[in-house]
Amino acid sequence: MNQSPLLPVRNVAKPWGRDLLPAPFRAPAGERVGEIWFEPPAALDSLLVKYIFTSEALSVQVHPSDAQTLAKGLGKQGKEECWLVIDAEPGAVLGIGFHDPIESEALRAAAIDGSIEQAMVWHPVQAGDFFYIPANTVHAIGAGVSLIEVQQNSDITYRLYDYGRPRELHLDEGIAVSRAEPYAAHWHRQVPERGEVTLVEGPLFRLDRIDGPAGETIRPHYADGPLLVIPRSEGVSVNGIDLAVGACALAPAIDAVAVSGGALALLAKGL
Repeated sequence: MNQSPLLPVRNVAKPWGRDLLPAPFRAPAGERVGEIWFEPPAALDSLLVKYIFTSEALSVQVHPSDAQTLAKGLGKQGKEECWLVIDAEPGAVLGIGFHDPIESEALRAAAIDGSIEQAMVWHPVQAGDFFYIPANTVHAIGAGVSLIEVQQNSDITYRLYDYGRPRELHLDEGIAVSRAEPYAAHWHRQVPERGEVTLVEGPLFRLDRIDGPAGETIRPHYADGPLLVIPRSEGVSVNGIDLAVGACALAPAIDAVAVSGGALALLAKGL
């Protein structure tokens, strides 16, 4: 019998999460689930995949790069991430970057007095919006957003502003690594409903959306090592085991992945 390729799931309760999740997810009774994590497998432990569901805005935060964490003696713990919006309520936004460049001391003052909210650019979003978030980019996820996050497997987050909530801020560490400038437009795109699309080509990981079996442009990139498979519709399997929407699975290589015509899936691997 084939061993299940499915990654273990962890529901993460958050005060800004939801007690009513979009299908096919269900929150345990009495819990507000903000994140659903898929435990990174030993064969591909450099990436972490999450679903994120918000009912309130998340904190304004920033992550360091691998070079910055190595310089501090923390090992390779940088965090770059990307977001694919799968659902958004009317008026939902993502805060990424600033209208104008801000010097460090001005950024500190803005974080303390709350004017950092007005200084940031809040991008209206809908299903299909995709954003890559390089390390050092100041960002925040607004309320009413459901998204898939693929990230470097690191838990280092520096919180700059939290709307008056009584949680710890990390102003010294966060400002030291913040690139307080406008967000580059090329990091954002609208993913079409159909078709094969390369979303991230490195330098830290690769992410593709396939429509049916992987084509010859994408397939060779996943031929020689493990990859993560995130089904976006029925008709996706790994090692002959069908994957439900809302799951994430490990495949030893692309040959173990079957995607029927018309089915959609995300493929991800570390580089």
